[in-house]
Amino acid sequence: MSKVFRSRIHTSLADENLQAALDANAERRLKVRKEAFASLPEPEDKRRHAHEIRKQVIEHLDEYLEQFTSRARQNGMIIHQAVDAEQAISIIVEIASKQQAELIAKSKTMVSEEIGLNHALGELGLEVVETDLGEYIVQLRGEPPSHIITPAVHLRRADVSRLFEEKLGLPYTEDIGKMTDAARRKLRQVFLNADIGISGVNFGVAETGTICLVTNEGNGRMVTTIPRVHIALMGIERIVPTLDDLSLMLSLLPRSATGQKLSVYTSLINGPRRGEDPDGPVERHIVLIDNGRRSTRNSGLQEILYCIRCGACLNACPVFREIGGHAYVSREGKSSPYPGPIGSVVSPALFGQLQFGHLARASSLCGACREACPVDIDLPKLLLRVRAGMHTGENPASRKPNAPKPLGSGLRLFTLAATSPRLFTIAQRLAGFAGSLLSPLYKGDYWIRLPKISGWGYSKDFPSPAKQSFRSRYFDTQQKVGEINRTSHLGQDPMASQETQQEILRIPTLMGAERFAAELTALGGIFIDCKPEQVAQEVIQVLKSKGINQLLAWNETCLPPGVLKGLVDAGVEVSYPEAATLEPNSLIIAGLTGASIGIAETGSIVVTGSAGRPLSASLLPEVHIALLWEKDMVENLEQALHNEEIKRLPASVIISGPSRTADIEMTLTIGVHGPGELVVICIREK
Repeated sequence: MSKVFRSRIHTSLADENLQAALDANAERRLKVRKEAFASLPEPEDKRRHAHEIRKQVIEHLDEYLEQFTSRARQNGMIIHQAVDAEQAISIIVEIASKQQAELIAKSKTMVSEEIGLNHALGELGLEVVETDLGEYIVQLRGEPPSHIITPAVHLRRADVSRLFEEKLGLPYTEDIGKMTDAARRKLRQVFLNADIGISGVNFGVAETGTICLVTNEGNGRMVTTIPRVHIALMGIERIVPTLDDLSLMLSLLPRSATGQKLSVYTSLINGPRRGEDPDGPVERHIVLIDNGRRSTRNSGLQEILYCIRCGACLNACPVFREIGGHAYVSREGKSSPYPGPIGSVVSPALFGQLQFGHLARASSLCGACREACPVDIDLPKLLLRVRAGMHTGENPASRKPNAPKPLGSGLRLFTLAATSPRLFTIAQRLAGFAGSLLSPLYKGDYWIRLPKISGWGYSKDFPSPAKQSFRSRYFDTQQKVGEINRTSHLGQDPMASQETQQEILRIPTLMGAERFAAELTALGGIFIDCKPEQVAQEVIQVLKSKGINQLLAWNETCLPPGVLKGLVDAGVEVSYPEAATLEPNSLIIAGLTGASIGIAETGSIVVTGSAGRPLSASLLPEVHIALLWEKDMVENLEQALHNEEIKRLPASVIISGPSRTADIEMTLTIGVHGPGELVVICIREK
């Protein structure tokens, strides 16, 4: 194991602040993930189905990439192919040069960490600002992220407050809401002034050329909506064949990552602004990045490319919980962009066995990572393959395992014994005899610690040898079970177990608008239903309750008839989003839009952008009021994604409640970059 890695481990274990932060993250993440999956019918079937989809994509990657790029180009996207990090950076620099860009607003993207984008652009004089709250915090500290989903998971609120006091001039406070507000004010100017927005891509849909971006804070929407140019960085493996497949992935990803049925914002982007569209970039670029993925695809580590970057394996891993993400470093001390169990396979696969192969030893092989994985990747198997030296591009005959020599010798002896039942039985008896010789060291329920030998006696107790082999115990147990079954009727009441199973997997019985209202309210949104002639009055009541007299609205033709006239007659000042309204000091704090679809099972609305329907009206104000016809309700996400507007228009967004984050000490904070309030007025025709 690398000396630097070992040193980082000891430093992490001795850091009480880090230990408290990691424990809080793991406990919270595991709890909400369990609760979220309890609401998903047949989760194991869905995991297996997702695994098969990812397998199909990776096995036929070139075909799906060709289909995706062809459709994306038809939609107006500009496609670039990058073989490695150097070429990817060169492409981005060229785009920035043509735009004479100086300021780049960037949302969270692990691919950019992988290629070292921020450092490379900074050396060329470009200012790159991370806009995800967690990423912004670690950027101010000059650190890499320590978690795929929660970049500042290693910090406590006091750490962040001292940082903001130093960098932003915010007086010291442990009020997380005040810290978040300070970041919002600072970053709002960055969004509005940025020449280019850079984002990642969660999924690319081959059949439509759509890119999907999943965020909670609203910064992802900002960087893909406000700057004149948007660059999306996408690993070539992030393809799904169809929108139905995307629906499945979106039912698994947020549940695994943050314990949500859907993230707050799911952006579905088909192309740049068109014709009279009031907002959106005039250019959208997709940079498809290989950087070792094709080599990995042709290796024994191919399955790691199925990963959808949810971070669930990090939260489940007992090793990550103790050492944190910053402990995962190369042999020379360079941080791994991907920590935890996933990083212990991805980093050797993409960046080299020699530099990162030792990371696979930071695992207990307990299998918790596989149980947590939403696409059922066999991570323990892959970790063992990395340990065995099965890295990409190698000649199998020259494979060199990275195990220490004493361990390698011991494993060879074990292999010799384990491949022969006779030799294995003899070895077990010898081990039992050796254990009996050590019996004076046994004291009650524990063993006296042995001298420090290769680190074992320093931190672990020597286990008591079993008195009976596993094989003997197994057959004894089977005999006893058989006797019990012959004399008992236990376990023969299938109705009882079926009722228990139904209770565990119980699905809410509400349907339609009632289900939608319950889900929206649970997310912190406000649900109001009314008749068509009452819409304007309901909007006025919402505005009055908040002391608001100004409104940023869609054009009249895109809203129910008479609504805007009713608002104007009541003295409400209505504005329409144009370039002038994007000033940072605008006093307009409420936005009024329509909603194309309501999704009952998640309490989400779908807002589409086009002429007269600016997406910025649902993004920039602090309060978002959306008008939804009851007839436009669907039961689930899969039905919603079949809507033709989502396939046809340049951009759409699925909104699930107000903007939120838990990047500081796992404390939920509402209203980060997007609206802090969402009010849905449901219009019932009967």
